Amino acid sequence: MPKKGKAKNTANKAKHTRLMKQKENKVKLEKQRNKERLKALVKKINEQKEKKN
Repeated sequence: MPKKGKAKNTANKAKHTRLMKQKENKVKLEKQRNKERLKALVKKINEQKEKKN
């Protein structure tokens, strides 16, 4: 007969999934910010080069 009540490990699995998604989102956000920062730097350097010429 099946057990009655809450399924085993449901809370832990849900917590783990939530934490892993947080981690993935954090990494994705950091990559996006880094990419934007590098684009801004390249743009600034190109503007400085144009001013000198």
